[in-house]
Amino acid sequence: MNKLKNKVAVITGGNSGIGFGIAQEFKNEGAVGAIVGRSQGTLDSSVAQLGANFIGINADVTSLADLERVFKETSEKFGKIDVIVANAGGAATGAAFGSVADTSEADYDRTMDLNLKSVYFTVHKALPYMNDGGSIILIGSNAAHRAYASFSLYGAAKAAVIHFAKGFSNDLLHRKIRANVISPGTTDTPVFDKFVPVEQLEAVKKYWADVMPIGRIGQPSDIGKTAVFLASDDSSFMLGAELLVDGGLSYLSK
Repeated sequence: MNKLKNKVAVITGGNSGIGFGIAQEFKNEGAVGAIVGRSQGTLDSSVAQLGANFIGINADVTSLADLERVFKETSEKFGKIDVIVANAGGAATGAAFGSVADTSEADYDRTMDLNLKSVYFTVHKALPYMNDGGSIILIGSNAAHRAYASFSLYGAAKAAVIHFAKGFSNDLLHRKIRANVISPGTTDTPVFDKFVPVEQLEAVKKYWADVMPIGRIGQPSDIGKTAVFLASDDSSFMLGAELLVDGGLSYLSK
């Protein structure tokens, strides 16, 4: 279990959900590095589970100054960085998903800042601290491929993230840094608690499990194992690619 032995990784949004699932799988494969989040409590508990080879950095990925600090602190602690996982995203605070008829300019800006601008500048700020030959992993969504109700902004941002993987790979050919994107489907994370009343939680999860061709919703470890592949030398011939990890929803369901 040493696919990532001695590789230094930074995982934004690594303190919970998919990001923490990725961090756990990276740890299991020998990586060291930093997880980034805004909740000190979940950062502390996640680092306690990951052990001494990971640190937690409290930072806002929509702040360029915070991003600069993240990569500086990580490189000072562990040396140059090999893997960047731009995972942080979702529903911006105060900007719930909505239709084009009722989404305000402020909601638009907050959603795009969190899901698109932050990804671009996470990579921009990371590059001076990265080793040549490194791997950039972006987290997209199958919402980029399916027009879910009230997900227009989120889906558009994730579609742009998929393009970033291609563009970044082309931009960084001279450094042999490759960028790829994982697009999850419905995954069992704490995000459910934000949008679904507790009494409806299991029914909503069952609905999505029934919709999935594979018969279950995803687990953070499903995304984590895919991220290990993209972070490791096993995927060295992949640049600008998207891996849809959504239980067959995009390709097989009606």
